[in-house]
Amino acid sequence: MSPVLQGAATILIGVFGCIGYFYASNIILDRVLFPARGPKAGRNINRANQVRPWLFLFPAIFALGLYLVYPVVGSFYRSLFDRAGDDFIGLGNYIDLINEPTFRTAVFNNFLWILVVPAGSTFFGLAAAQLTDRLRWGNIAKSLIFMPMAISFVGASLIWKFVYANNADIGLINAAREALFGAEPLDVLQIPFWNNFFLMFILIWIQTGFAMVILSAALRGIPEETIEAAIIDGANPFQVFFRIKVPQIMGTIVVVWTTITILVLKVFDIVYTMTGGNFGTQILPSYMMGYMFRDNGRATAVAFVIMVIVLPVMVWNIVQARREQR
Repeated sequence: MSPVLQGAATILIGVFGCIGYFYASNIILDRVLFPARGPKAGRNINRANQVRPWLFLFPAIFALGLYLVYPVVGSFYRSLFDRAGDDFIGLGNYIDLINEPTFRTAVFNNFLWILVVPAGSTFFGLAAAQLTDRLRWGNIAKSLIFMPMAISFVGASLIWKFVYANNADIGLINAAREALFGAEPLDVLQIPFWNNFFLMFILIWIQTGFAMVILSAALRGIPEETIEAAIIDGANPFQVFFRIKVPQIMGTIVVVWTTITILVLKVFDIVYTMTGGNFGTQILPSYMMGYMFRDNGRATAVAFVIMVIVLPVMVWNIVQARREQR
């Protein structure tokens, strides 16, 4: 079957399958299990109304269980076995990870990314949102700042690979160093510790546009009365921004921050493209990729560690969202 026909058949089966499921489940519920007739009609109607929402939720619950819960449980179970998957070794893979220096470096770098990238993206996005709203050509500026979001991580990495190139004719950094100081070309991606920040800046460059769009909408939603009252009371522009505007959009800032944090914990494209995890730039996703095709037990153990790190961030994000809704 051609891909077009296969896609059309999948859509038709999915749509009509859902319609058939809901129609048949309602008939079984109302006519077979809890018929609305006889002396128990009222009680049956109440019971049917209690069960009906679960009928509508069942497909989503089943899909989440199949594609989310089962892989998590299965990955943890697989991480308890050896490389071949034959011998049960318990927490052996996790103990080996803790004792491996490369893994500790990856964990340290991941926490470094978590601290720097969300903070940098949110700060520059907030600054861009505030400044571009004051410009007549602000929409053009926003489009230019948002443009990196349309580039894949691999494409952005290749662009910045030219900027960081160890050549004064191509690399922008080395060209500036040679023009200003007459320094010899330097490969900035091989500088221990600091090369991580050069990689982080790529993701900050990409995510600043996302933060700017969300925070710009939040800033425009601030009531003008509060700003006018602050100005009448003698507040200067910095006080208006930091004491009036920022507190009112703090919920949006938290959402942007946590969204970028979760993205950081999953990204490996930039590190894999730029350095391949060499020169002390290893992070957990790229470290996991190194084991994926040669040691499934170790790779699934790293994947589970990533999930454990992401989980508190997601829970905290959900708690904050619920507080905002109250």
